[in-house]
Amino acid sequence: MRVLVTGGAGFIGSHLVDRFHREGFQVRVLDSLDPKVHPTGQPPKFPAGVEFIRGDITDRETVRHALRQVDVISHQAAYQDYMPDFSRFLLVNAVGTALLYELIVEHRMKIRKVIVASSQSVYGEGQYVCPEHGPFLPVPRSAQQLQRKQWDVSCADCGRRATPALLTEERTNPYNQYAVSKLAQEKTALGLGWLHGIPTVGLRYSITQGPRQSLFNHYSGICRIFVSHGLRGDPLVIYEDGLQTRDFVHVEDVVNANMLVLESDAANARALNVGSGLPTSVMEYARLVREKIGNHVEFRFPGEYRTGDNRNSVSSISQLQALGWSPKRSLSEILDDFLNWVQRNGGVPEQVQDAYRDMKRAGVVLAAG
Repeated sequence: MRVLVTGGAGFIGSHLVDRFHREGFQVRVLDSLDPKVHPTGQPPKFPAGVEFIRGDITDRETVRHALRQVDVISHQAAYQDYMPDFSRFLLVNAVGTALLYELIVEHRMKIRKVIVASSQSVYGEGQYVCPEHGPFLPVPRSAQQLQRKQWDVSCADCGRRATPALLTEERTNPYNQYAVSKLAQEKTALGLGWLHGIPTVGLRYSITQGPRQSLFNHYSGICRIFVSHGLRGDPLVIYEDGLQTRDFVHVEDVVNANMLVLESDAANARALNVGSGLPTSVMEYARLVREKIGNHVEFRFPGEYRTGDNRNSVSSISQLQALGWSPKRSLSEILDDFLNWVQRNGGVPEQVQDAYRDMKRAGVVLAAG
């Protein structure tokens, strides 16, 4: 059986390539080798027999070529960044996905299943409960609110502080360019899959971390940023007040979720959360990084916030658990595995550039007060 892994040279994609190869699949990879992630322009070292195609998910002939004699598609390719090049998000994430289905239908391909990598970001500012008015979907916190350093989400009706709820699959509310593009992607895939009889599953990943997380990609997030800063002796820059909460999941648990839904008909035509189900504050994360690296690590609170960030994002994972999956690895194990991988690869490269100045220049990071 042949599987196409789009974005297979990337973080999650490369782990899936390894797993598919171990399971006996013939593996083909399609990846553009974006220089933000692959500055050398070279793919990772794949297992023997893995076929690699360098190309863009939006290029018709490239995608048609990559789909030849494919049985399963693991669609991990995506554009991720904080920068305001809004149109590129929809082009790569939504239009690229539509092109996959267009070609499958046009050439009457017999695809056993398509698994689409979606994102927890589709929930936007989240799902909240007001003690007086009950559940609601908030709009993003306004610039005026954030300028006053009023970080928490409040009820629009009474102004009382609201309590964040676990994010359930039924209610989405995206606003920023990445979130909108990911919801458009999964709706395109699930809708076209249903209409044309192509079994499709969307997996809404929480913040996925672990070995091979790019040390070059600005979007690779808190693990790469905090660990690389800490190892270099730089302070860990913490936005807002550090009490915002996130949901972190190990890449191997994400791989296991992919393999489970591949074999599960009950997962078809559904979007399912993949996370830990546990809240971790940014401050808790920073303290754990310091514990792992050493007490010399300092924290810095510049009184800044990042436009489009949400306050709390922790997913309910009950639907995927009901299919037989559960996360096995803790946040401590995530950091241990990432640190060991960094050390095995010679530490943090000297040429790594941080996105902080670029985001400030573009108006993505703003000072409060």
